[in-house]
Amino acid sequence: MEQGLGFSHFLDQIDSVGISVLVLLLSLSVASWYLIITKSIANLIATRRAEAFLRHFWNVDSLQVVSNELKSVPPNNAFAELAKLAIDAAADAKIHSSHKLAAAGGTSEFLTRTLRNGIDQEANRIENGLTLIASAGSAAPYIGLFGTVWGIYHALIQIGLSGQGTLDKVAGPVGEALIMTALGLAVAIPAVLAYNAFVRRNRIWLARLEAFAHDLFTLVTVGDENHQGSTPALEAMQSYSADTGNIAEKVQ
Repeated sequence: MEQGLGFSHFLDQIDSVGISVLVLLLSLSVASWYLIITKSIANLIATRRAEAFLRHFWNVDSLQVVSNELKSVPPNNAFAELAKLAIDAAADAKIHSSHKLAAAGGTSEFLTRTLRNGIDQEANRIENGLTLIASAGSAAPYIGLFGTVWGIYHALIQIGLSGQGTLDKVAGPVGEALIMTALGLAVAIPAVLAYNAFVRRNRIWLARLEAFAHDLFTLVTVGDENHQGSTPALEAMQSYSADTGNIAEKVQ
């Protein structure tokens, strides 16, 4: 009777090590696809909310209007959160001035640190899950290759014990063992493509956020200049650009 070949026969003949490899590949696939889908949806929603907020932000009359709106409606995107941080930081620096350690160095330094911390927190948030996706993309082919090597080893042992070393007896089991490599590649390829897409999106997102932080810094310092006669806005912008150089490096 001719021996059946294929994936079902491969599953019937697989041992505990092969099952462990299959379970690991399946777990990596499920986890990576879950993150790909959820992060894609979250990024789409975040982008739409940010676009809506920025359109509204540049159409208001003053930062005070934005401040009142953010007090009544909690921020729902990174740009609104950064605007709230900047406005609150400026108000807090005016109230406490040098009497508070966080505000030491003046409003300019305090606002710079606040904006930098806000961007760092957003960078940490959008990178959640990327480690797992990258691990799936890099490790899955090797896991599949290990399963193939293990399957070929056992197939050759069984052929040697049977004493039937003809081509038809060797090609079937060896071909079945290559299924593991194919499964590893099937897990890795989508993960690698998704990881590259997310990294590019995050780089662009942080670059836009850093540019918006620069605009916020300018708006707040111009407001301070108009009301208090403090350091000119141009000098404040130069100070901010120098102090936040490390932010730009993160998006390159």
